[in-house]
Amino acid sequence: MSLDGKTLPLCETIAPADQAAVAEAIQNAGGRQMAVYPLGGGTRLDYGAKPTLPGIGLSLAKLNRVVDYPAADLTITVETGVTIAELSSLLAAQRQRLPIDIPQPDRATMGGAVALNAAGPRRYGYGSLRDYLLGFTAVDGRGLPFSGGGRVVKNAAGYNMCRLMAGSLGTLGVLTQVTLMIRPVAEASALLVSNVPDFGRAEKLLAALVRSAARPVAVDFVAGRWPVDGQAMGGMPEGSPPEGNAGRLYVGFEGAAAEVAWMVDQLRDLWSSVGAGAPMVVLAADAEPVWRWLVDFPANIQINVLPSDLVATVAKIVEMHPECAIQAHAGDGVIRISLPLPPGDGGAGEGGVAATTISSPVASISRLRALAAAAGGKLVVLRHADGFASTVADVWGPPGPEMRLMQSLKERFDPHSILNPGRFSYC
Repeated sequence: MSLDGKTLPLCETIAPADQAAVAEAIQNAGGRQMAVYPLGGGTRLDYGAKPTLPGIGLSLAKLNRVVDYPAADLTITVETGVTIAELSSLLAAQRQRLPIDIPQPDRATMGGAVALNAAGPRRYGYGSLRDYLLGFTAVDGRGLPFSGGGRVVKNAAGYNMCRLMAGSLGTLGVLTQVTLMIRPVAEASALLVSNVPDFGRAEKLLAALVRSAARPVAVDFVAGRWPVDGQAMGGMPEGSPPEGNAGRLYVGFEGAAAEVAWMVDQLRDLWSSVGAGAPMVVLAADAEPVWRWLVDFPANIQINVLPSDLVATVAKIVEMHPECAIQAHAGDGVIRISLPLPPGDGGAGEGGVAATTISSPVASISRLRALAAAAGGKLVVLRHADGFASTVADVWGPPGPEMRLMQSLKERFDPHSILNPGRFSYC
């Protein structure tokens, strides 16, 4: 997304060189009653409600140092302007990694990823970024530095401030430094892929997976009309599942080579016994473009339900919107939807979905939100394209009983409400 004011109402953009300069910039903005919009790589500026209050863009690009990297301790401390690609390259040299799937790693920054509590297909096995955040430093809405957590894996002192900051969208404080837990690179990886003729079969295959001794790191079910860009994916063409199939299941494994091979064989045999045909195995380097394809899926709506209700909910979504594309993290109950938007709103071309656009985005969101609520779930709009969702209620849905607590936290950390105002439900 552009940083030129199209997405955010920016009067100017500044790039402080260190935390002290960040604090000074926020203090000055508060004195002028100006909003402050933290900026990382600009990849997810359209997440959350669309701000309308003019303000200052606070770029963290110059805060890009590696502060401490005791590789033997499996931790690293970096400033938040470091990109995901830079971090990955540094860790890879020591055969280590942060096992969180983050789109556009060349642009996405560590601070932005934490602010969103990033997670992707491998969330089933590894969790979200919140689970790897050991400590942080930040600056609150008064321009005062504060910190939480520490630099060790076993740290149980005090309140868990890390879980509060991860996913707060920069509305409680501007992150300047984070300490992360990291993992060794897996020796081997593989994907087991199976076409699914109908939704009933998808239920059977997922039930078989639960009964098996296999322990995957990802379980993705794709359905609907998927984008096609002409590239091959592990020997299987990208795009919608083959004619006559309701979807496709991708189950990912990582670990020791012998362990991965055993788990793949176990699940392949079990799936074959319940009518999966001949599941396809995609190994090592051939699996990487498949992973990237799944990580970069351009969703603009997300529905969270119980995993046991996921397939039935996906089936109803496809029936309601056959033109949509769906990626469902089946083990987590997360359904990500790419719903084609009306031309000219900045969303229809972004996802690359070759389908007829919907005529009434707001009505479609309302119907999908009702569907999610009927399943005991919740809908969130992931991209606030014009005409698709604009207000806080459009994006986040009706406020729940937690709102009062969230607003009290906002008042504590940002009493003048200058940090990312209008983005989150409690702003």
